[in-house]
Amino acid sequence: MKRTTLLALGLGFCLAVEAADPITLGLNYPRTGSYKEEGLSQMRGALLAVDEINARGGVLGRPLQLATRNSASRPEKAVANVDKLADDGAVMLFGGASSAVAIAAGKRAKERGLLYFGTLTYSNDTTGKDAHRYMFRECNNAWMSAQVLGQYLNKHLPNKRYFYITSDYTWGHTSESSLRQATGTQNSSAHPGIKTAFPGARLSDYREALTQVASSDAEVLVLVLFGEDLVRAMRIADELGLNKRMQVAVPNLTLSMVETAGPDIMRGVLGTEPWTWRVPELEGSVAGKQFVQNYDERYQTHPSSSAASAYSIVYQWADAATRARSLDSERIIAALEGHRYSLLKGEQEWRTFDHQNVQTVYAVKVKPREEVLKDRFKQDYFEIVHRLTGEQAAPSLAEWQAERRAGGQALVLQ
Repeated sequence: MKRTTLLALGLGFCLAVEAADPITLGLNYPRTGSYKEEGLSQMRGALLAVDEINARGGVLGRPLQLATRNSASRPEKAVANVDKLADDGAVMLFGGASSAVAIAAGKRAKERGLLYFGTLTYSNDTTGKDAHRYMFRECNNAWMSAQVLGQYLNKHLPNKRYFYITSDYTWGHTSESSLRQATGTQNSSAHPGIKTAFPGARLSDYREALTQVASSDAEVLVLVLFGEDLVRAMRIADELGLNKRMQVAVPNLTLSMVETAGPDIMRGVLGTEPWTWRVPELEGSVAGKQFVQNYDERYQTHPSSSAASAYSIVYQWADAATRARSLDSERIIAALEGHRYSLLKGEQEWRTFDHQNVQTVYAVKVKPREEVLKDRFKQDYFEIVHRLTGEQAAPSLAEWQAERRAGGQALVLQ
């Protein structure tokens, strides 16, 4: 009798959750364009999180649902998407594999009274000079990437000549300047650089730039490129033999970038990641290992840092809404600021003064093809060669305030 009663109560609860009005979360991600593979990973991670949370009863007794819009990595389209998602009832927005997209969409979201969580947005500006109260960045910033990668390069490849090829927008600019500072390569005469258009760089642009690299005396080639742009450049670098002649470094790598270019071409390339599917095992994260297992089973591929970021954002927003007992943006901001948690790796924190997520960052090196192929999905791409805690890598309050002051911005988030 008791068992029947409990079953009936449980069934009634499930029906009540399903019958309640759903809470809409808006994913503003690139379904097309140079960063579309990273966008697909974000959608997969977000859908997995939504389904898991709904299976546990939803948020505040209501199920979650995901509304999506294609940004195509274009800021103007992403801004229009914010209005469409807001008009469709979204209570929170997230996404972006371009910092220009995240910054522009985040500012529009603030005007609509909605929080915006940046997934892949590594520009310092996102939580630096363009930071505001309604923007939270889940991944690390360019400065953090430069610190961990720069330390490794300085130790293992000291006093080398660098050549930079950089995507001409906010992520590229701040990533290059941060790595130049970290490696002492600010002198552009000794360590030259070329900017390539974003979006819309042509193969001929990369070939022309890389031909200049081939005729130089550079020993380290830094490709400040992302997504398909990086893949196209690496294929040309391979044709020219540059990946065998010099060390290639890419400030921000992802699983899909290595997979698309191929491990033969990417072998030995250095970069950084805030997370890889090997990290939960390294950090002893039970929830992280479960995420990898669930993602593997559902999609028959390992999760990338893009997927992990979107998954984490959905969970962190849901946790903050539950603790705040509200969907109101201001109350959720209060619940997030200064909040420490562990989810897919070690401890992380939503820092109060800039809304940067402070977390461990990793320098990685692409493994030889024979090592990659031992994995069941043939995706064991990264060897972690160096790491820094978030506290070691992130800019300090004084550094952040100096950046804000230089940009004529208020020294507290508005």
